[in-house]
Amino acid sequence: MSTTTTAVLVPLLPFLGALAGLLTGRRAPGFVRPLAVLPTAAAAVLAVVVAWRQGGGEALDAATRLTPTGSVPIDLALHLDGFAVLVAVLVGVVATCVQTYSTAYLRDDPRYPSYAALVSLFTAAMLLVVYSGDLMVLLVGWEIMGICSYFLVGHYWETEAARTASLKAFLVTKLGDVPFLIGILALAADAGTFRINGILTAVGSGDIDHPTLIALLLLAGVAGKSAQFPLHTWLPDAMAGPTPVSALIHAATMVAAGVYFVARLLPLFTASAAALVVLAVMAAVTMVGSALAALAQDDIKRVLAYSTVGQLGYMTGALAVGNRGAAVFHLVSHGAFKALLFLGAGVIIHAAGTNSLAAMARMGGLAKRIPDAYWTMTVALLALAAIPPFSGFFSKEAVLGAAEHAAEGDAAGIPGAAGWLVLTAGLLTALLTAAYACRLWLMAFRGKGPEAADHGRQPAAMNTVLWILFLPTLGLGLAAGKLPDWFDGGSLTPTLTTSVLSTGCALAGAIVMYAAWRRTAALAARTPLGAVAADPDASPYVSEEETIATHEAAYGDIAAAPDPADPGRALLGPLHRHAASGFHLDAVYSALFVRPTRAAARLAQFLDREVVDAYVRGAGTAPRLLGAAVRRAQTGNVQTYLSALLAGSVVLAVAAVLVATGA
Repeated sequence: MSTTTTAVLVPLLPFLGALAGLLTGRRAPGFVRPLAVLPTAAAAVLAVVVAWRQGGGEALDAATRLTPTGSVPIDLALHLDGFAVLVAVLVGVVATCVQTYSTAYLRDDPRYPSYAALVSLFTAAMLLVVYSGDLMVLLVGWEIMGICSYFLVGHYWETEAARTASLKAFLVTKLGDVPFLIGILALAADAGTFRINGILTAVGSGDIDHPTLIALLLLAGVAGKSAQFPLHTWLPDAMAGPTPVSALIHAATMVAAGVYFVARLLPLFTASAAALVVLAVMAAVTMVGSALAALAQDDIKRVLAYSTVGQLGYMTGALAVGNRGAAVFHLVSHGAFKALLFLGAGVIIHAAGTNSLAAMARMGGLAKRIPDAYWTMTVALLALAAIPPFSGFFSKEAVLGAAEHAAEGDAAGIPGAAGWLVLTAGLLTALLTAAYACRLWLMAFRGKGPEAADHGRQPAAMNTVLWILFLPTLGLGLAAGKLPDWFDGGSLTPTLTTSVLSTGCALAGAIVMYAAWRRTAALAARTPLGAVAADPDASPYVSEEETIATHEAAYGDIAAAPDPADPGRALLGPLHRHAASGFHLDAVYSALFVRPTRAAARLAQFLDREVVDAYVRGAGTAPRLLGAAVRRAQTGNVQTYLSALLAGSVVLAVAAVLVATGA
């Protein structure tokens, strides 16, 4: 079987699995799990075969005309280069792990058949985006992922949070997709083709008349899909969906699509210095803002969600300095350890019976109860914090090294300001990332209270998946020396300067967080809740005066006293309230867009009811009154009719006489 045929089967198999699951899921429940896992696993194997055959060499292209359009043609095209085949392997492996994990995690869910089918369709759509060589075909996969995310985030539609989150995800991403579509059409109009190869040829020859405008339009869609500032607000709320869905969205699909799209069309963006600066600003704000927000979250999944937003900021930062190899390397590395973190979080939530880190911090023994999740998540958090020698260190250093290269003016066509902005924000984010990763680990696994209720042993399928993802999390960084052959040939080896700076920042963040945790843990033991958590047999009563005195002795002002169980609150201080709410962006959007839209809707309703309907009612009232008058005249009494006839005749006669006399 040829490489092209094998590549066609990669997205086709999960699509057929989704179709079969939707058609037969409820009629033949015994086939649901095989239809969920086997096609996706087969697609992952074939993706590995395609990657092996492509080998990082010459790109493979194949196309057939889809339909005549009368203007710019649309082709069913494949484009298989090093970027595409490696990202496809990531998608296939993570999707297989998610489907396998879900067989246990959602084993009692009555809507599991539709869930599994939608996950397969989601996977097929992302694989279509990855392999597609035509922008219109890519757009099909792009939009299918949007509707799949709507249904999967809203899987628990009985809850208000899930319904609201699914609608928000759909609307925010569609807000970005409108200019994205306009940008694609404008790009095709300038280049004369939707084929990615043809577009890049047109960019190289200078045939794109409006590169800045087109790049900015496309960035709006990328910001929505990849949850970049200011369209990132949907992603933390999307945690209302099942945890395996979160792993899929955050690690290998949906949010990865925007980064991958820019990487494929990077020459278009580097043709506009203004677009690169905008991309750099967007990446810097996203990195720092999301890291601060992650430091203030209590829900373990929301911590990881904001973490994803920040790591995507690193990827867009690498693209802003013109290094798509570093961006995709971090995309692949992040996909492995972030999938592990989310699936490990599912195990923690199952064991603790809660999403709350504060509640976990008051539980003891979680690390002993779930050793598989404990050890694998510890390594994944070290990778997230970019501690050597784990994969996140190498991929993040590739990004920072590219930013340093651009800041020194060594990257042709890249504004030095973009390099300095990405480098500075990246180092600050490295410190904050290590801090919130350390906070999550301490609060989840180092609680001091009584042991949580035993919710049973974790299923083998869930633990097995964690160890599968553990392998690339631990060892993927070792491939940094060979990956340039699959990308553009640029070095991905860490540089000494950025390695020392970023590792120092990470260690400083972790040490400061640990010190804050020790201090707040000591303080929590002297508060009512902390005293009970530390000693269940102790008296639960501590006087209000004693509590206030303890807080004032430590912090000077009771109003500024942090929650004694949360070191993140202690470090952020007054900033905590703003960071916990995502810096009130939802409130800003509500004031700027939601409220005016609702006010306009109420005005339209009033005008429709009181003006338009008034005219309609008036137009109907006159004939109704006339009909009522005529109906009253129809009495059925012959004498009345004759009297009316005589009266009418007399009136006519008098009128005739008056007319004649007047004449």
